[in-house]
Amino acid sequence: MKQVTAVIKPFKLDEVREALADVGITGLTVTEVKGFGRQKGHTELYRGAEYVVDFLPKIRLEVVVGDALVEQAIEAILRSARTGKIGDGKIFVTPVEQVIRIRTGETGEAAV
Repeated sequence: MKQVTAVIKPFKLDEVREALADVGITGLTVTEVKGFGRQKGHTELYRGAEYVVDFLPKIRLEVVVGDALVEQAIEAILRSARTGKIGDGKIFVTPVEQVIRIRTGETGEAAV
């Protein structure tokens, strides 16, 4: 099993969720985060004064999938989150050693 973590632009969340559902992934965790990379932030004008916004709003979504679905999940995220502009985000894939469903006690892929 793998955990696929993606940091994407906030307005792309619904498209990504639908794309993941289309490949059979129904559960995911979403967190509102702030950060910057090459995009570096931007300047805004507020009441006549300019100020720098260093951290930009992003969405971090996490999904744990079986090894057979990892590539499909990555492709679904790439296809639906890409705008072609700077700041589209990143995808991280990490191994998951164990999963346990609290309610039933199921373990492994059955718990996902």
